[in-house]
Amino acid sequence: MAQPDELTFIPLGGVGEIGMNLSVYGLGNRQSRSFLAIDLGVSFGDEEHLPGIDLVLPDIRFLEKERKNLMGLVLTHAHEDHFGAIIDLWPRLKCPIYATPFSAALFRAKCESERVPPDIPVTVVASGARVNVGPFEVEFIPVAHSIPESHALAIRTSAGTVLHTGDWKIDPTPVLGPPTDAARLAAIGDEGVLALVGDSTNAVREGRSPSEADVAASLLEIVKGARGRVAVTTFASNVARMRAVADAARASGREVVVVGRAMARVAQVARETGYLDGVQPFRSMDAYSHLPADKVLALCTGSQGEPRAALARIAAGDHPEVSLGKGDCVIFSSRTIPGNERAIGAIINGLITQGVEVITDRTHLVHVSGHPRRDELREMIGWVRPQVLVPAHGEALHLDEHAKLARAAGVPQVVVCRNGDVVRLAPGAASIVGEVPNGRLYKDGLLIEEARSRAVSERRKLGFSGCAMVSMAITDKGELADDPEVDLVGVPEKNGAAESLADEVFDVVVDTFENLPRARRRDPDAAAESVRRAVRSALLAQWGKKPVCVVHVLVV
Repeated sequence: MAQPDELTFIPLGGVGEIGMNLSVYGLGNRQSRSFLAIDLGVSFGDEEHLPGIDLVLPDIRFLEKERKNLMGLVLTHAHEDHFGAIIDLWPRLKCPIYATPFSAALFRAKCESERVPPDIPVTVVASGARVNVGPFEVEFIPVAHSIPESHALAIRTSAGTVLHTGDWKIDPTPVLGPPTDAARLAAIGDEGVLALVGDSTNAVREGRSPSEADVAASLLEIVKGARGRVAVTTFASNVARMRAVADAARASGREVVVVGRAMARVAQVARETGYLDGVQPFRSMDAYSHLPADKVLALCTGSQGEPRAALARIAAGDHPEVSLGKGDCVIFSSRTIPGNERAIGAIINGLITQGVEVITDRTHLVHVSGHPRRDELREMIGWVRPQVLVPAHGEALHLDEHAKLARAAGVPQVVVCRNGDVVRLAPGAASIVGEVPNGRLYKDGLLIEEARSRAVSERRKLGFSGCAMVSMAITDKGELADDPEVDLVGVPEKNGAAESLADEVFDVVVDTFENLPRARRRDPDAAAESVRRAVRSALLAQWGKKPVCVVHVLVV
């Protein structure tokens, strides 16, 4: 007797964390199994813990192994944490990609901005349409979010239907695009939904997320009341906010100057796809200095404190085109992503030092989240009426709160999982039945490194305790051919007794080498290791830290 198809959910990113979203659905039996990937995103490196790392990507070893069974990659929307890893990781998969028009256009623009633009084909699917991806039928259901064309996905299979919400909220007045399609979601609920895999980001917050229309009204009031220059920073992808800022500028007699490549790229794509129809043309940066202070509004990148973005350079006073000063105003129309507090604080302090007034969501309604609060989560459950709920897109606290809410709302089965877990959704009771390889990859310049890469751990050590470099030339008889060279990088110049640490290290190198047995002095590797240990011990005794120590021994 043939076994029924098993339907599994396997998160490889975005569960137990916010960002780096990658979800996989599996369908079949032991002899034949097909997989569907949803989103392929990034999170961003933290200079304190990941020095020099630009992006963090999901480890896709499992998908690479199952590459011949991977039917396709479907995008819910075009935020970086949902599609930012495609350029780097798609060559390892080479599966079909499906996206709606705005997401596809923004992805093409992203590809074209690369030094060597990659050729990655995307199948464009209309919003609201259905597409067959192997044994999976995927329907794109419009939902409100902070970027155009966000979609929940109804994934129909032989084992049941899953509603994968993506990022969403309920916003009756979203400024741009349609509101969340409650009628369609309820109709799918009437058909019967096996599982709801849902956004947990705001599961700790009661009530409902405010509307984009409320933010637009607040921005209009602030910009109208400003007397000097105004700069607004927001997520570049938030086209609704971009439109609200442009409307506020026009109502106040100001020209919009776009500052930052990412903002300019999104603005261009938004115009090409019709999302800025009726909005006045934006000016380029070179127009900024020629406009009167009360006639200009700068729309800037850098809301998360990115050191190379426009606002950081403005705050440091080294932007080539844009400057601010006393009487001017900067509006942070964004939320602070956890981990970015210090970088954003430094920019705010830099602006205030220049006499600029800084407005944030602490005091004004200048930002709203694109994610659902608890009343919205309850409403989604009421529309869909799933048999199983799997909290996703959130840290442990968010997942736990979403799970508690779902149980209280009467969902029969709730499964809390983590990245790498294999969750069986059907047949039988939903449960975690296994684990697949998972983890993180690091984008380090042009290279993709594994998380256990020695380069990252050594970089941390270098940042904490510097480096001692020693070069020695020895004869084949085990004698010093010349004085050793010592170079200390990131190490204090003097010890507590005001003596040169470089001189102290030099003496340690010579004494250690000359006190080695003759056989070890003739062995370059043995001599180098003995000197390395002695130098680190000496610096620990005099400084209290062990730097990275590199010893080169050359036989002459």
